Amino acid sequence: MNKQRLSLWWFIGTLVFALVSMLVPLPGVLEPFKPYWPALFLLYWSLESEDRVTLGLAFMVGLGADLLNGVVLGEQALRLCALVFIALRFRSRLRFFPMWQQALAVLALLLNDRILLLIVRVLAGGTLPPASWWISPFVGAALWPFLFLLLDDLRARLRIQ
Repeated sequence: MNKQRLSLWWFIGTLVFALVSMLVPLPGVLEPFKPYWPALFLLYWSLESEDRVTLGLAFMVGLGADLLNGVVLGEQALRLCALVFIALRFRSRLRFFPMWQQALAVLALLLNDRILLLIVRVLAGGTLPPASWWISPFVGAALWPFLFLLLDDLRARLRIQ
């Protein structure tokens, strides 16, 4: 298998893994701690592969997540498009931040994602979520350095661009 094909399968595989990870059920007490995996993986690829991640891809991954989760169609597509747009817009700066600053930037992006989700759900007639609903972005930001280094290491071991 040539490197380009392996690289494509690795890219697609990580996004599918992110969607499947989103579906893993957790006990009720741990549910607020569940990070938004598709956002984290799309952020990684937005920073590391400028030509692969587009708003169209973010929209398609979001629609897939909407269908898998059974939420309002387009909800996650909107959120992921906003997230990827901001990440691509500031890509050249974010890539060269030290890891702790990258984690803070990821926190800001994930909090922005939560605010978008809150607006969509309130406009759809939902109620305000409990305070524990805001924990997930902090968990995602705390996991960011580990996820980033793990994916970078695996990519280097497979010698993938």
